Amino acid sequence: MRLHFIHMTLETGLRHTVTLHVTEDDSALHFRSGHVNVLATPRLVALCEEAACSAVDAELPPGKTSVGLRIQMDHVAPVSIGSKVTAEAILEKVEGRRLTFSVKAYGEPGTICAGFITRVIVDTESFISNVH
Repeated sequence: MRLHFIHMTLETGLRHTVTLHVTEDDSALHFRSGHVNVLATPRLVALCEEAACSAVDAELPPGKTSVGLRIQMDHVAPVSIGSKVTAEAILEKVEGRRLTFSVKAYGEPGTICAGFITRVIVDTESFISNVH
């Protein structure tokens, strides 16, 4: 798939935070990713991806979006239902279409997770037309 991009400049340092009030719908039991009623790792990953997307969405040209390529994350602390979690993403590196973000989430227990998310800028229409 060949993609043509109009000129754009994304600067490192772009950042965004999002906050989640953890409910049972965010639990490992709900996501079927475990057998305990705490914040699910997949939900935590989604929260960090939301922060990464939001950090750059306004800077992308019309018709462009970013899609996930790689997630490297350590989930180091459990979070109970009813807790508040904040995820932060910072754009650390821009290599052509490839964007690398440092991500972390924190809350009542302190650091909950930390890692990196890599996303790739694509033409939305071309990308969707190639989905099988």
